[in-house]
This record gives sequence, C-alpha cells and structure tokens, in this order.
Amino acid sequence: MTIGQTLKHLNRSLRVPFNRKSAFEKLADFHSHPFSMDKLVDWAMKFPSSGYMKVRSSQVRSEIMSLAKAVAEINPRRILEIGTAEGGTLLIWANLASEKVISCDILEPGVKKTLYEAFPPPASKCVVKNLTGDSHTKTFLEKVETELAGEKVDFLFIDGDHTEVGVEADYNDYQHLVRSGGIIAFHDIVEKQAIPENQVYYFWKRLKDKADTEEFINDSKQTGYGIGIVRVP
Repeated sequence: MTIGQTLKHLNRSLRVPFNRKSAFEKLADFHSHPFSMDKLVDWAMKFPSSGYMKVRSSQVRSEIMSLAKAVAEINPRRILEIGTAEGGTLLIWANLASEKVISCDILEPGVKKTLYEAFPPPASKCVVKNLTGDSHTKTFLEKVETELAGEKVDFLFIDGDHTEVGVEADYNDYQHLVRSGGIIAFHDIVEKQAIPENQVYYFWKRLKDKADTEEFINDSKQTGYGIGIVRVP
C-alpha cells in the first residue's frame, strides 16, 4: 500500500462514526415516507452515504426496476442473494421480503453490517443475514441451508462469480432452494462485456433454451448489464 493509499484509508477510517451517523439518519428518513418502488430503486442505485458506509448498485435503472416489480409480484417471504457487492440490491430485497434476506459475499460487510441489518422497514419482521465465504464450497452451501432451516426461498439473485463456470455452479448448487413458482435472476447477461471475466451470457444462452425465461435489457447494443430471470415450474 502506497503512502497516499494509507492516508486515504486512515482518513476514511476516521470519518466512519460521522458517515455511520449520517447513513442511519438518511435511512430513517427513507423509511419515514410512504413506500414507492421508484424511490426504493433510486435509493438503491445511489444511497446518500459515503466512505466505508457507501451503498451503491451497479445496475441499469430500467432493468433493476423491472426485476424489482417481478419479485414484488410474487410477494416474497424469503430471498437469497449471491453477491452483496456494495449493498444496493440488498436494500431492495430487504424492503420486499417479509421474513428474511440472506445476502452472501466473499468479502466481509465490515462496518456496513449494522446498516444492512437496518434496511427492512421498522414495522417489517424481515431479518437481514449476511454470510461471508466462497459460494462454490460445500461448507458455504451448508451455511446457507442451515440459515434457511429447511425453508425455501421465493427469489434467488445470482450476481457473484461472473465466469461461465462460476455462474453455472451457483445456479446448480442453489436452485434447489427456490420454491415452485419462484424466480431465479442473473445479472450481466448481455454478450458484450467490458470485462473478459464477465461470461454470464454464455451460460444464460444455454439455459434460456430449456427454461421459462424473460430478459430485461435496456438497449440491445449496450455493453454490460442486462438481467435474465427464470421462473421455476
């Protein structure tokens, strides 16, 4: 780590108490107004927080809006997310699920953990659980199954490992946890990608030929993004 990076890290660390206080105040303000899907998606795209408390969603607004509406239509009780990233989509799921959201990532949520846990509306019984580890391991799958205690999820969002092998493994390993009539969604399904490791398209191309699928793509010529959903029979 360079001197500049060290100083930046120190500065951000010193500001954590102030950023945390501000983030919780903004969240309280968000919850104090009547719910609307437009507002929820806008805040998920760019939550008004900063530093180590920053919450963002790397999505195209029209695409994640379509997905959020599709998930809301099935009145989800439990949601499983593979890939927390900066927590933006977790904010959406926590405001749609009535019982539990399990969000998984290979990195620890750090100081944002308590903010994530406060994402559900005050009157909601929804509980947010963050699990840290490699989704491809048997041990991690067992952690998720233990957390579900034999229950199924209504919605599974796969947005972690974007390699073709990785996304296929997440689908094969976790699809059995989704109830009949539920939804499984994938992010970054368009063919043109800025990062070579984003290979979801190749698995999605194979999957959609044999499943009940739908695509939410803002522009057929866009680079990156795109959401595909599978409706579980």
